[in-house]
Amino acid sequence: MISTMSHHDWMIDYLKDPKNATSHLNAEAEEGELRYLLMALRDVVEAQGGIRALAKKTGLSRTTLYKTLSETGNPEFRTLEAILAVYGIKIGFIPTAKARA
Repeated sequence: MISTMSHHDWMIDYLKDPKNATSHLNAEAEEGELRYLLMALRDVVEAQGGIRALAKKTGLSRTTLYKTLSETGNPEFRTLEAILAVYGIKIGFIPTAKARA
């Protein structure tokens, strides 16, 4: 019998690896849509233990984290930094091809 796994379950398992999580977040950030980036970050949070574990590690309330990571969330830079720091990820900047010319 063939064993199957839902895409969501596969993604959560995939995002347990910090390198995969970083790549996933970078890919979504390049798209330029905050709501998609927040959705990707929610998946990373779920893969890494969930909101409760994140709240303990960041010192932020679960309510704040739920609001921050919602589709309509508008997180402050420092809040994103605090969340990402838990997973060993930093926000970075890269030059565009246009800037290099």
